[in-house]
Amino acid sequence: MPGTIRKAQAAETEAALKTAAVRVFDRQGYLNTKITDITAEAGRSAGSFYNHFKSKQELLESLLADLLEAGDQDVLTSADHSADLRDRAAIRWHVAQYWGFFRAHRTVLIALRQAALVDQRFADRAAELLEPDVHHFADHLAHCERPEATALAVAGLCQQFAHSKLVEEQPLLAELTDDDAIDLLTDMIDRGING
Repeated sequence: MPGTIRKAQAAETEAALKTAAVRVFDRQGYLNTKITDITAEAGRSAGSFYNHFKSKQELLESLLADLLEAGDQDVLTSADHSADLRDRAAIRWHVAQYWGFFRAHRTVLIALRQAALVDQRFADRAAELLEPDVHHFADHLAHCERPEATALAVAGLCQQFAHSKLVEEQPLLAELTDDDAIDLLTDMIDRGING
């Protein structure tokens, strides 16, 4: 029984640190955040951080793994998911899923981008974690000449456009609703991969 209580307390502390990290990253950015900022926000000691994570990068990697797992569950449990990207409706569904994912997890995605800019080892590790999703999407693009390259191009387009609209809040995109943005990306991708 005491071991069970300790495990529950450890899981609670880890969750509190992750939640606090997202709040602090949102407020001051990943690069400006210190581990002590996270522990203070979580109401935990600095030592407790190192019981769960070796570094701020490892915490961010854990946040990414959590997001990918949750995203995979959303896709697997959706009755609307279709792998046939020759169909515009299937493309739109995928774009809408990504757009919603980006909007919901904007802070962590910005942190990942910042971390990758300053730490090549982290950038490589993040790419490694994302690779199964790229291959999964490439499987949907088997009808294209270069499925993996096409998957990366589509992902890059969606990521950059979402960043421009939802993070940078580009004035040229101010009047564009989420549905407008999703339709624009859908049309571009559909024409690009299906002619």
